[in-house]
Amino acid sequence: MLLRGCLNRWIITLSCLFTIVSATSHPGPYIPEPNPFADPANDPYNPFRYIPNNTVTGVSLGLYLLTGLTLTFYAWRWGARWMTVLIVGTYTFSIGLTMRFALANDPHNETFYIIEYLFVVLSPCAFIAADYVLLSQLATWLGAGEHLVISPNRVTLVFVLSDVTTFCVQAAGGGLSTSRNLATLLKGSHVFVGGLAAQLLSFFLFTMMYLRFLYRLRKYMPHLWLSTRWYKGWRLLTNFLLVSCVGILIRSFYRTIELSEGFTGYLAIHEVYFYALDTYPLYIAITVYVILWPGWVLTEDARMKLSPDGEVRSGGG
Repeated sequence: MLLRGCLNRWIITLSCLFTIVSATSHPGPYIPEPNPFADPANDPYNPFRYIPNNTVTGVSLGLYLLTGLTLTFYAWRWGARWMTVLIVGTYTFSIGLTMRFALANDPHNETFYIIEYLFVVLSPCAFIAADYVLLSQLATWLGAGEHLVISPNRVTLVFVLSDVTTFCVQAAGGGLSTSRNLATLLKGSHVFVGGLAAQLLSFFLFTMMYLRFLYRLRKYMPHLWLSTRWYKGWRLLTNFLLVSCVGILIRSFYRTIELSEGFTGYLAIHEVYFYALDTYPLYIAITVYVILWPGWVLTEDARMKLSPDGEVRSGGG
């Protein structure tokens, strides 16, 4: 119920931003619009300072949609509906990528930019929430909740609420940052960087807690830890969750540094970094669950094969 409520708030907040942006996007001093394709690097009406590459956009969009459709089928066929937030985030990120086609054709279109910007920078909050929920489910399934700093139920409560809070801060800052009014834009940039930094800190603490959980699991529940090889079952899922965390951390560090440089900083005006440090680290973070869907592993039948002391019962793997 908590996750569903957070997901609803996430969608409502995102939709409301368009109204907020419209109210704050008052233009600054008039500057004649140049040819958008003549010199994009010095075009004040081009927020990217480059023309998006349609080939790279197309490949990236195709990969995200393929992953989203695959995960949708997995959730329908094998359950683990608590990962729905991951699927929704995949589709909303795809919407952001789609708008890059429109911006390649019309680089000065402010509406296209607002849609692209908000969906691309806010959708990863859904990926983060999915990892929070997965750790809670994993610890509960293993009967190892005592090795978390906080109880499995509170992992979801504390970190998802933290994610929603930082999402709202980023959403407010992101909305203001799309304004052409310089004072409003700078204010929005500072708010957005603050939201990103808070999210980065929260997710970094979560990752440290997860590493501590794995360490204590290996130290205090050796029979359970050794019951499955590292490349099988729940052990592989723990490894994939760690890979997902690394991908999200890379993106979070990138976005925090990028925004701290400003909207015309080196990272912001070079498209290669958007893909190398944002789009594809996030893609890896979500696509690991195509390889191993939690619903295949965290089943009641598999849990019944584990004895109370972590030994694998007859017939276990």
